[in-house]
Amino acid sequence: MKEFLQVVPSELELIKQDFKRKNSELGKKIKQLEEEKMHLRLDADVQNLEAEKLRKGKNKAEKDLDSLKTDYKKLHLSMRTIGLGRTSEQWRQEIQEEKANTDRWERKIQDA
Repeated sequence: MKEFLQVVPSELELIKQDFKRKNSELGKKIKQLEEEKMHLRLDADVQNLEAEKLRKGKNKAEKDLDSLKTDYKKLHLSMRTIGLGRTSEQWRQEIQEEKANTDRWERKIQDA
C-alpha cells in the first residue's frame, strides 16, 4: 500500500512555491528594467553631448557668418570708394567724359 501513497503538498506549500516562482520572475524583470534604465541614461547622455556639440558649432558658424558680413560690407565700401564697384556702363561714361576733357585741353593748347 505504501507504493500507492503519494505525498500531496499542502496548500501552504503550493502557495510558497508559487510565491517563489513569481518572486524570481519579478526579480529578473527588475534586473532587466534596471539595465534598460542604465542604457537609456547612457543614450540620453550621448544625445546631450551631441546637442551641446551642435550648439557650439552653430554658435561658431553664426560668429563666422557675422564676421563675413562685416568683411563684405567693408570690402564693398572700399570698392565703392576706389571705384571698383561701377558697372561697365558707368566706366564707359567716365571714359567718354575724360576723352572729352582731353580733347578740350588739346584744342586749348593748339589755340594757344
